[in-house]
Amino acid sequence: MVKTPEELSLMRVSGRLLASVFEMLDGLDLAGMTTMQINDLVERYITIDLAARPASKGQYGFKFVLNCSINHVVCHGVPDADEIVQEGDIINLDITLEKNGYITDSSKTYVVGDAAPAAKRLVRVTQEAMWMGIRQVRPGAHLGDIGFAIERHAKRNGYSVVREYCGHGIGRKMHEEPQVLHFGRPGTGMRLQEGMVFTIEPMINQGRRKVYTEEDGWTVVTSDRKLSAQFEHTVAVTASGVEVLTLRHDEQPRPPS
Repeated sequence: MVKTPEELSLMRVSGRLLASVFEMLDGLDLAGMTTMQINDLVERYITIDLAARPASKGQYGFKFVLNCSINHVVCHGVPDADEIVQEGDIINLDITLEKNGYITDSSKTYVVGDAAPAAKRLVRVTQEAMWMGIRQVRPGAHLGDIGFAIERHAKRNGYSVVREYCGHGIGRKMHEEPQVLHFGRPGTGMRLQEGMVFTIEPMINQGRRKVYTEEDGWTVVTSDRKLSAQFEHTVAVTASGVEVLTLRHDEQPRPPS
């Protein structure tokens, strides 16, 4: 659970590489691409350009390198050669990367073209909610502080937080302890300590928080078919606060208060 300075150094490498995958995707026009084309492009970039391993491939029997979740798909969307990304969609790309034996995990929801204002707002508020959670991370804080900050921001904006899926510890394994809920009460849950590494990855729904899994056993969708968005970073607890290991060049380490 707690990483040594040497382990954190290796996870920084993995995190920087994973950030570069999203920076590559940022330069693409996703409209008209199939989700399988995106998957294959990311696989080539990770394995050939970065000489790393896509950690999701083969995990729990999953055959692909990323999850691609469009519009009302909450998470775990499966790449498909017949699924074409359309102008106006929102699509979450959730990617893991392993380098030198250590894994990092991150996701970003892309707004494709000129989406509806309501879709853009959901994406913006979801990203803000993730950062609200990240801002709580420091030695002595509690996991409940993270969840409370996220849910408070979502609810203030009229949205709901998915409760069935959560953040998680990460390192040599993709999923380690602790579980990081995106709802909670301040001052409750595990106390954070320097060296802990975990993901914060809220899924925020436009409508009700209820979700269900489709017949493929992977794809999770909103029960009311309204939009859902997600953002995720891998973070480390430092002596002075938090380090975002998967931070991208287009982001601030912390949002303005």
